Amino acid sequence: MPTEPVPPDPERDDDPARAAGEPDAPGPAGEVPAGWRQLPPSQQDWLTQDEWIAWLDSTGPGECDDPGEDPGDAAAQPHDPAQPRAAAKAGRGARAVKGGRRGPGQPGSARRAADDSPGPAGAFAAGHLLDTAAGGAALFGFAENAAGDDDRFAGSSDDELTGVICALDRVEAAASALKHAAVGEMIRRRPDPGCEPVLDEPGRWEEFTASELAWALADTRWAADNMLDLASTLAVKLPGTRAAFRSGMLRQSKVEIIAAAVVNLDPGEARAAEALVLDRAGRLTPGGLRAAIKRAVIQVAPDKAVKRREKGEQEARVERWPELSGNAGLAGRELPPADVLAADQRITWWARQLKKAGLDGDMDQLRARAYIDIMLGRDSRLLAQPEPPASTDTTDCGPGDGGSGAPDPDGTRTPPVPGVIPAGFAGRINLTIPLATVLGLADRPGEMPGLGPIDPALARDLARAAAANPHTSYCVTVTDQQGHAIGHGCARPEPKNHARTAERPGPRPPRDHGPPVGHSPPAGCDPPAGCDPPGRPRYGPRPEFTFTGSGDDGPPGGYGAWRLSTGLPGRPDLLIALDPIAIDTCDHRFEARGHDPGVKLRHLTQIRHATCTGPTCRRPSTQSDFEHNIPYEAGGRTCLCNGGPKCRHEHRLKQHPHWKVEQVTPATFRWTTPSGRQYLTEPTRYPI
Repeated sequence: MPTEPVPPDPERDDDPARAAGEPDAPGPAGEVPAGWRQLPPSQQDWLTQDEWIAWLDSTGPGECDDPGEDPGDAAAQPHDPAQPRAAAKAGRGARAVKGGRRGPGQPGSARRAADDSPGPAGAFAAGHLLDTAAGGAALFGFAENAAGDDDRFAGSSDDELTGVICALDRVEAAASALKHAAVGEMIRRRPDPGCEPVLDEPGRWEEFTASELAWALADTRWAADNMLDLASTLAVKLPGTRAAFRSGMLRQSKVEIIAAAVVNLDPGEARAAEALVLDRAGRLTPGGLRAAIKRAVIQVAPDKAVKRREKGEQEARVERWPELSGNAGLAGRELPPADVLAADQRITWWARQLKKAGLDGDMDQLRARAYIDIMLGRDSRLLAQPEPPASTDTTDCGPGDGGSGAPDPDGTRTPPVPGVIPAGFAGRINLTIPLATVLGLADRPGEMPGLGPIDPALARDLARAAAANPHTSYCVTVTDQQGHAIGHGCARPEPKNHARTAERPGPRPPRDHGPPVGHSPPAGCDPPAGCDPPGRPRYGPRPEFTFTGSGDDGPPGGYGAWRLSTGLPGRPDLLIALDPIAIDTCDHRFEARGHDPGVKLRHLTQIRHATCTGPTCRRPSTQSDFEHNIPYEAGGRTCLCNGGPKCRHEHRLKQHPHWKVEQVTPATFRWTTPSGRQYLTEPTRYPI
């Protein structure tokens, strides 16, 4: 089940539904307890509209309304964990739906409308037939009819429109439940070799089933694993939740909360915990449900709750991810609760110090700045300090020196704040930036592994900062009109004794860009040879990239020889020879004689495919194996036309007898799954 960071939710499991004196949950298979009504088999979802309405109408208004006490007026009924009650079907495809529901997240209203509406959405009004119907194809059809050709729901009241929204939510849940039932059937057909071909326990299926599912849905293997886990847990441990999901009473996000909570319980314990929350799960918010099912699990199996927490401590980690805005996220997972609370309090304390120092922003923004301050050991209060008078500042600002620090309340001096992008940093990742962006000729996005696309301004800032470090290396890739890499070369410094000729124009002299708008350099600093103000990139010579022909002949069949200059004084120009990369045909020029590829061959395959060649795998090619499509032992070449990067998982999958991989062109791979479906992997598409 998903384990992504969960935002804090202050809500508690204290809603009125907790005290509801409602009918019992479904009983053993074949029985429909009092207070529940039996829906027809799923095949009857395809009845005509009139037949469906007639069946719903035959249930009578008493089955849709609860004339008894309001949930808030009754005392909560205790549940016996030793007697779990499971929802089940009485006959093939039948589903039970509890009557008398009311409150947020539940079908039907506490008060049934007296008058019928003549409009197409009239049956969706509060308390009317479609406002209480289970999710399914017929309910979707009525909602689609009410939408009209323009999806504007003409003639519907606000009440009816709300009923349509709720109905479609149940339809969506029912469809998702049916999808997971199909996934459960896939598990039965892909059993683990050591198990019977039936659902047994979560994780007991053939090893590469998740890959087959991920490719079919164009999703990650992590997501496919979660889907398999959920389908198995519903089938084995949570029959009541499964029935509520199938009828649309519970949406998938809430089903996942329940399933994730019982992952360490055996089926009997899981059903006992389920019984403690199922009657009100639909009306609880996610935060309330999470608290309720966690409390139920602890009540049913306290020892296992402790073991799960202790096991989680072994999975402690820090995660980073790209934000859609272009920024990034960073979070610690599975940390000790006491340490997290202490760290959170410290972040809040430092944020208040920043606020006292005069920094702008609300508490969320200041807490974020405080978090980074603590992680990087810096003091953002310096950003709010006024520039010292010129007569009192005699600091000699050298590289990386941001001037004198601001005094702390105790009289000590705080170290200067480093720049937004530290001057002269040497990247340890492959920063991909279109050459036209670096040269200032276009505004095309770059890309940073682990964070994804970055905007042109940030890309140029990173390139300039990296250029300040002499250890930064450069490669240039040529692409076709689709963005596929067709040529590549890595830069090497121009030999010192290589005389520059008139035919080889040198770089333009660096221009004085001056300090950033709205900021002045500290007194005593003389841009462009000056120094860094706190929190800003350093002043001084800025790289001015140029890319020109070197005048030398490039590799045969390649894309010429070039000269790259950063424009920084004292830095040699860089020479780049662009070799061709095999896409449709291969001349075997980089073929290795033995099993292992040479450095250049491996590098070119990693440029052609920046990630593993598995259809949905995103593991960087630099972290993958060079894999022969036709095994070397079987006569396969160690060459661009018979190799590519595969992560260890896909490498092993390719060797499974029920899977097949063909390298139909040097750059295209065709994968065939056990079901016979085929998927193509094309070369990486770079920005063009």
